[in-house]
Amino acid sequence: MSTSLINTTIQPFNAMAYHNGEFVEVSEKDVLGKWAVVFFYPADFTFVCPTELGDLADHYSKLQEMGVEVYSVSTDTHFTHKAWHDTSDTIKKIQFPMIGDPTGRITRNFGVMIEEDGLALRGTFVINPKGEIKVIETHDLGIGRDAGELVRKIQAAQYVASHDGEVCPAKWQPGDETLAPSLDLVGKI
Repeated sequence: MSTSLINTTIQPFNAMAYHNGEFVEVSEKDVLGKWAVVFFYPADFTFVCPTELGDLADHYSKLQEMGVEVYSVSTDTHFTHKAWHDTSDTIKKIQFPMIGDPTGRITRNFGVMIEEDGLALRGTFVINPKGEIKVIETHDLGIGRDAGELVRKIQAAQYVASHDGEVCPAKWQPGDETLAPSLDLVGKI
């Protein structure tokens, strides 16, 4: 039986990433102090992965407006990320750090390693400024994610974090009514 990572603090890591034409070092310290998304995918130069990363790149400016940084991670090296970025029009759109995790340490720390293949599942983790994991979404390899829905989930997580005692119901969008759990609501929703 596995234990959920929800509300746990991310573990220390140190890795190389390809970001805006340069190789840069990234650690858990870069993630702390702001909202962040750590977005695992199986491998560069594949099929579903570029569609997901392209979708995320299309939503990146909105995420930046929300104070969110994105870190994509695969078990490829940062060199492979650069080669993919240089050769794919879809991947050229990416402005967020692309972390290389060839040892699989980060991927294992987040519980999304497929050991027999040395690849990551499609795992999305929303992390608050304290480094606590607030949202986890994990998909099998053939099922792509939706960055628009990720934006909505982050908006809900940010709302709940800044409005003590309120929770966001299903399909909540900014501006919608929230709930204040109480004895009066039991059996009335």
